[in-house]
Amino acid sequence: MLGPVFNREAIVAPKRLRTYLSRAIYLLAMFVLLATGYLVLAGTRSLTSASDLARFGSGMFGLLAPLQLLVLSSLAAVGSSSSVAQEKDRRTLLLLLMTRLSGGELVLGKCAASLLGPLAMLIVALPLFLSLPLLGGVSLEQVGLAYGITFSSVLLAAAVGTVVGLWREKTFQAIATTVLILVLYVVAAEIISGGPLGPGLSNLADRLNPVTAMGEALSPLASAFDASLPIGLGYAVTTTLVALLVIALGISRVRVWNPSREVRFRVPEPETGEDLRALRAATSSLVDGSAVASELRTADWRARAPRRVWNNPVLWREVCTWAYGRKIILVRFAFVALFCATAGMIVASVRSGDALRRFDRIENTLPVTTLPVAAIGVISLVLVNALAVNSVTGERDGLALDLLMVTDLQPSEFIFGKLLGVFYVAKEMILLPLSLVGYLGFSGAMTWENVAFSILGAIVLYLFVSTLGIHTGLSYLAGRTATLVSLGTVFFLCIGVAICMVIMVSFRGAFQLQLAPFLAMILGGGAALFAALGWRTPSTAIFVASFLLPLITFYSITQFLLQRDQLFVFATIVVGYGFTTAAMLIPALSEFDVSLDRDSGGGEA
Repeated sequence: MLGPVFNREAIVAPKRLRTYLSRAIYLLAMFVLLATGYLVLAGTRSLTSASDLARFGSGMFGLLAPLQLLVLSSLAAVGSSSSVAQEKDRRTLLLLLMTRLSGGELVLGKCAASLLGPLAMLIVALPLFLSLPLLGGVSLEQVGLAYGITFSSVLLAAAVGTVVGLWREKTFQAIATTVLILVLYVVAAEIISGGPLGPGLSNLADRLNPVTAMGEALSPLASAFDASLPIGLGYAVTTTLVALLVIALGISRVRVWNPSREVRFRVPEPETGEDLRALRAATSSLVDGSAVASELRTADWRARAPRRVWNNPVLWREVCTWAYGRKIILVRFAFVALFCATAGMIVASVRSGDALRRFDRIENTLPVTTLPVAAIGVISLVLVNALAVNSVTGERDGLALDLLMVTDLQPSEFIFGKLLGVFYVAKEMILLPLSLVGYLGFSGAMTWENVAFSILGAIVLYLFVSTLGIHTGLSYLAGRTATLVSLGTVFFLCIGVAICMVIMVSFRGAFQLQLAPFLAMILGGGAALFAALGWRTPSTAIFVASFLLPLITFYSITQFLLQRDQLFVFATIVVGYGFTTAAMLIPALSEFDVSLDRDSGGGEA
């Protein structure tokens, strides 16, 4: 019904083992979260009354529903954009454009194919969510509304990822632009929902804001006395219409954007007088009025001096050329816009005095600047990691990695060239979040000691995510798989551990009773982390690091919340993440541990 592009994916997907592993792992992770919450609550009090079960059911629904929205939307956005970008990197999209496929079959086929995985996960988790109303505290209408919000959000994320992937030429451009567009979409909806532009736009923004819509699904009494269309249902309908409009835009522009100027015919510039005379002679034999003849005759030929290449050609290419495309400037502008919105919130809180209030453990509230700085920091880490993994997968998909391996290029030149190149290209995404921390120290919201610890710790994290991206790019054959594994690892370390802490904070009790289920969950995450990082080149160092990183992250967040000595937090992060970085970096510096036979194949997309 949607064309041969979707038909192929629908036929091939059931034959892949990862199709079933991804569904099983996702459902198991959701069930482990539910079981962990039950064990924590059962260890603190006896569940003898219906109110206790209702409290547990509503609390876990309030945790699992937003988590599912975030995970599946992120997976749909990154998966769809990387899938289309991989077609471009391998030049297979040009072959599709030369067939009789219509724009609708191409765009709808790629978008629907990227939705197979997230929607399958959404369906397999439905029985788990339907078990929560049996406990009480959650109604079937809430579950249905949450699923409608999640489905429309996943559809919008996949539509944006597919269209941006068709619009942009490079993989990093597609992924980064998709992430920033969706984040700016939510930020703009949040700002407009505050009512600075009038009640009319505020009501419209509420129906475009996933945060407000999911909040209504979690609180059914929020719209019980509202005779108009509920916000959650309005969000599902409006977001679906927006997704259809985005897809329609992609259908109308797919053959305009592709092939892009970067892959179209270009007349080479002669560097000597003999080349110029040869081109003019060739021009005289062309038919007058042809496009090529006109371009050759009117061109202003100038001899160009050869460019001097550095001793490290990998670093020279990353710094002195547009290795990731010229449109990466748009990614930088989008990140600067997101940074300006975050900085505006922080400056407003500093001027009002809210940011200068000290943390009060009795009130159990975070400083107002914590979440904005953490959000922009996590987005920055994700973008740097995506850039690092794409710096290797782009070489692999372009068949340039095979050529590099047969030259006299040393492994250290390749690895450090890629690392330094990533830091240079992503300098705005690194320096701007660090400048926010410096501003907080200058304004008095943070002590200069904590500012120094935060900046140095952030540098270690940036080095870790960059090394992680290069490690996964060298370890996995398919660029899409490498991207998902690398970003999934960062997501688990940033969000997964925080979810565990939310469970422990939501159901307060004795820590010794909460420790056992929490450790079981952390150990399961460590096993998955080891499978992702060391499945091809396992080592003792990677094994130890995989199980230590979740515990180290948990300890660092706990010490921050308890306002203990921040030196221990800094030392823990440096030792833990520094050790993991070395565990991935040392084998990569020893030799190019990449198989030529596997790299030259088609690979599983």
